[in-house]
Amino acid sequence: MSLGKYHPETIEKKWQDVWQESGCFEVEVDSEKPKYFVLEMFPYPSGKIHMGHVRNYSIGDVVARFMSMRGYNVMHPMGWDAFGLPAENAAIKNDSHPADWTYANIAEMREQLQRLGYSYDWRREVASCRPEYYKWEQLFFLKFLEKGLVYRKNSPVNWCPDCNTVLANEQVEEGLCWRCDSEVEQKDMEQWFLKITDYADELLADLDQLDKGWPERVLTMQRNWIGKSYGAELTFSVKDSDETVSVFTTRPDTIHGATFMSLAAEHPLVEALIDGTDKAEEVREFVSKVRNMDRIKRGADDLEKEGVFTGRYCINPLTGKEMPIYVANFVLMGYGTGAVMAVPAHDQRDFEFATKYELPMQVVINPPELAEKGDTLALGDMEAAYTDPGILVNSGEFDGMENEAAKKAIVEHLDKSGLGKMTVNYRLRDWNVSRQRFWGAPIPVIYCDDCGVVPVPESELPVKLPEDAQVRKDGKSPLPHMESFVNCTCPKCGGAARRETDTLDTFFESSWYFFRYCDARNDEAPWSAEAVDYWMPVDQYIGGIEHAILHLLYARFYTKALRDTGFVRNDEPFANLLTQGMVLKDGGKMSKSKGNVVDPNAMINRYGADATRLFILFAAPPVKELEWSDQGIEGAYRFLNRLWRLVEELQDVLPTAAPVSFTDPKSETAKSLRRKEHETIKRVTHDIENHFQFNTAIAAVMELVNELYHCKDELKADAPEALSSAIATALTVLSPVAPHICEELWEVLGHKCRLADLDWPSHDEAALVLDEVTVVVQVNGKVRCKLNVPNNAPKDEVEKIAMEQENVVKHIEGKTVRKVIVVPNKLVNIVAN
Repeated sequence: MSLGKYHPETIEKKWQDVWQESGCFEVEVDSEKPKYFVLEMFPYPSGKIHMGHVRNYSIGDVVARFMSMRGYNVMHPMGWDAFGLPAENAAIKNDSHPADWTYANIAEMREQLQRLGYSYDWRREVASCRPEYYKWEQLFFLKFLEKGLVYRKNSPVNWCPDCNTVLANEQVEEGLCWRCDSEVEQKDMEQWFLKITDYADELLADLDQLDKGWPERVLTMQRNWIGKSYGAELTFSVKDSDETVSVFTTRPDTIHGATFMSLAAEHPLVEALIDGTDKAEEVREFVSKVRNMDRIKRGADDLEKEGVFTGRYCINPLTGKEMPIYVANFVLMGYGTGAVMAVPAHDQRDFEFATKYELPMQVVINPPELAEKGDTLALGDMEAAYTDPGILVNSGEFDGMENEAAKKAIVEHLDKSGLGKMTVNYRLRDWNVSRQRFWGAPIPVIYCDDCGVVPVPESELPVKLPEDAQVRKDGKSPLPHMESFVNCTCPKCGGAARRETDTLDTFFESSWYFFRYCDARNDEAPWSAEAVDYWMPVDQYIGGIEHAILHLLYARFYTKALRDTGFVRNDEPFANLLTQGMVLKDGGKMSKSKGNVVDPNAMINRYGADATRLFILFAAPPVKELEWSDQGIEGAYRFLNRLWRLVEELQDVLPTAAPVSFTDPKSETAKSLRRKEHETIKRVTHDIENHFQFNTAIAAVMELVNELYHCKDELKADAPEALSSAIATALTVLSPVAPHICEELWEVLGHKCRLADLDWPSHDEAALVLDEVTVVVQVNGKVRCKLNVPNNAPKDEVEKIAMEQENVVKHIEGKTVRKVIVVPNKLVNIVAN
């Protein structure tokens, strides 16, 4: 019976229904089988998937299907990162409620993903906006609070005026809000923080555990963000005052060259220094201007350095000299102590500042080449700060020391004198988790005038977000104005109290969702110990490099905090990480504003899910950027049609055969096809196992299909078993990439089992061995002929055959053969003169 034309929409819906009805991808804890947890990053339910989603999820699906066929118990879940500003802003724009908007989008995106045939265990689906999910993160918050990992303080924060909420430092990108690109301002606000800094050393040290499974680029980005540096903390007394200035420096060797002090605009000492002085108004005006600058720009090397003199002086603890105290725009409160001892001769920022304001400089590090000559670096010759190693000068008892050795000696001297100590500093700052928006998980605390801050009792969780709230057009949260939500009773004293109206940062939800997948329907606990102990850590995590700091660092910290509060045993959440490249079109990232968006639904409607998946995996290695090509997806569709026609032509003459079932080739053609079949298995297996090189794996299958077309007419009569085995192998190893068409053709060939349930085939190394090989014959380095010889024939036999070739005899006639070099299976080189 003829298969007829290839209709992707028909067969894809058929097999998706089969998989769903049979529970094909549903798994449970099974201690008898090795587990494999493959996970793509939690998507935000925008309502439409884009080609970046398709690439990410197609990579994960191939890995899941491949590992399942390799004998692993594979968990492959999907859920929704459903809280946060995007949903709220989109709902406001579309005159809808965030809950209605979000749940409708989830339904639409779920249907889109199901159309692509991904092997998700949909029973484990979670949505972070559902009370049965965020109930547990409220419990975690309370346990973190109990352990001292959560605290509340008044602090300068990043404020987005358009989003009407604070942002964590990691959510500010070049001074702009990571969501809306608005200029971020600085405000002082009472906020909730998580003590991620308590884990700075462990977060840094444990990166070494991940060096074989994570991209080096991501590891480097996290190391740099944590920013551990060794140095000294020094104390400078303020002249005519009991105040002191504490400074962290990584360059204690330059302290004798410190000639002025720079404070951050946010430094708490600034107001005390200027209060009642004639400099107060000028300094306050400058402080206000700087505090509203972007933190990233303030720390940039190319920032124009500006400052204002406070009118006050501090004393250099080693030189005893007075140093003017300035407020400077390039000093950040978030690093060290917010105070910098300025050494303009040996720090470029300080050099630029001192040059601009005509402040004194002092050379204290002499270049080695000058020291050897007995000369000293002259300030008049300097056009920039000298920042390389050298020998100390103008440094009292430390003169003549190499500056690296002097660091330790000076710190020891300061420590003995009570003026300083060796210390460690970090760039990492605690995680601000308060958000002043509606669409988020309520923070489970109560404020009582008599009892202070009171945790919500665990028995009253979840504190539900009132989904009947009227969302404001200006984006401000309605919660502070909802008496039914705000007004409550204090759990301690029974008096009138108020609920916290801030909600949790959406990254709070995405930092633990992978644990919930292990036991997603547990109503009594976040998960069972048995489930988490079996499934975690995630064996393969897949997502974009843009999450290297935000999500991945938070998830690592959250895992350690859950461990220390008794919820899990894991130190790290993700054993292996793959960061896929972006999908581009016309050389740029797809975006509506550029008009270069390719709609996955349109591609599925036109070419089918299998062709869409095939192209997105074949066009480039997964870690590289992928340039969208209309010709490319058409080529993928043509290949699938070619495979379809091959089976249609041969289905009536082929016996039903499993992969690699043909073992007895009689003809050279059958032997060649069998060799190609086993070569394909070996290549595909290797390419998927080693860095997920799906593009080359697919190319190997295409080559096998080409070989089948080349030999089908000869073998369908003489050796149909060879054709049947090779086709079965092609369908089997292609099935993780294009599962629908492969399942359909597998069934057409008479198989009763599903490919999804089949074991991955193994190649036979013996089948790859050639009976004969082609050897190049050279005379004095020039090719004279090629000949076929038995594989691995003895050297003397190959030499004898080569010397008898007509074209060789002609070129050595009358000459003396000096040497014959035989490279087995490759080359014979005859040297004659």
